[in-house]
Amino acid sequence: MNQALILFALRAVSGLLLLTILLGLFVVIWKEFRSAAEQTAPQRKIYGRLNVLREIDGSYRVTGETYPLLPLTSLGRSPTNSIPIPDTFASSEHALVTLRDGQWWLEDRQSRNGTTLNDLPVKQPVVITHGDFIGIGTVRFHVELES
Repeated sequence: MNQALILFALRAVSGLLLLTILLGLFVVIWKEFRSAAEQTAPQRKIYGRLNVLREIDGSYRVTGETYPLLPLTSLGRSPTNSIPIPDTFASSEHALVTLRDGQWWLEDRQSRNGTTLNDLPVKQPVVITHGDFIGIGTVRFHVELES
């Protein structure tokens, strides 16, 4: 009887110890999750948008398509881009729009047909501002930045 009571007490103590370890592990994971969520929240903020314009009868018209402008926005034909462009004149990874030191930059990613900013070819990274037009293939984007 004494031996059975001691075994029961050991089982109860080990069970409580296991529950305490699991609870501690849960608390640590929960804190890490909250910390990661707080760090990624600023990256989800939308800083503006790119409005799609299509060429129809020699002039560009608004299509109603808009895409959010994030601190790192990739444009190209590949579906893995932030903004996929269904145009055969667009390269898989055509261009990149990035926010660096409070300024927006447009960079051509060595595309075959090039990227334009306000109808001028982009040879090296250039600063873009509200109201600019980015051209990729037959698609144009109107830049709207949040103030």
